[in-house]
Amino acid sequence: MPAHTGTGAHFPLTLLISTYNWPEALALVLASVRAQRVLPDEVVIADDGSRAPTRDLIAREARTFPVPLVHVWHEDTGFRLAAIRNRAIAAATGRYLVQIDGDILLHPGFVAAHRAHARPGHWVQGSRALLGEQVSRRLLAGESVALGPFMQDLNHRPNAFHAPWLAPFVRGPQDPMTRVRGAHMAFWRDDLVRTNGYDEEIEGWGREDSELATRLDHLGVRRRNLKFAAVAYHLWHPQANFDAIERNHERLLRTRRERLTRAARGLDQYLSPEDTP
Repeated sequence: MPAHTGTGAHFPLTLLISTYNWPEALALVLASVRAQRVLPDEVVIADDGSRAPTRDLIAREARTFPVPLVHVWHEDTGFRLAAIRNRAIAAATGRYLVQIDGDILLHPGFVAAHRAHARPGHWVQGSRALLGEQVSRRLLAGESVALGPFMQDLNHRPNAFHAPWLAPFVRGPQDPMTRVRGAHMAFWRDDLVRTNGYDEEIEGWGREDSELATRLDHLGVRRRNLKFAAVAYHLWHPQANFDAIERNHERLLRTRRERLTRAARGLDQYLSPEDTP
């Protein structure tokens, strides 16, 4: 792979969106992508086994979407976010991947901010403001709602302030174990190839993102935090099922203890020979 490109240069950027059986939320996310001041070069949807309504939505959107819209799907055999993200990473053509969940609405300057913030040898942890239940229901019902830091029914309000000039001065936590949120991250694709992407031994909700961040750190890929520029709003939803969290946390601790850098079962299953290190 070519060397990383520094600030200001153009490099192909893929927006990777994970989803599962919530087409109403995904439609709002895709509308916020259409509204970007600077579009990604492509959008890849990592679909963890959704039924026909999600497939039909993506097919309709793809007909008029302003950039290529790729749907990557696997069978629903339980929560396998790590596996479907690996498939989507393999399908992506961008050198830089911005990863969000399918319930994250984007400020119009979101993609431009990520492009400006990308640096060699780093991955990015983004932030998000949390929309409350009532405003989320209004948005999902098709009501027009102006999103911003002064709106009602909003949590983590400081994350809704769009002040890009502040972003370079906000250091934030550097430890990959601290407040890692896979709902909004960004990586150079070749760094993911080196670490073999997500660990597919992690199934069920939780820790797949922290475990990957730990392996990247072991490879010398450092964390950067992005606040006040790539503003994002997380739709309200009921809490996830935490049944697997203890088992997944043990796997994370093992990665840290043994200083692992590659997933044993990961991204390389889906890569072409020229992509593998």
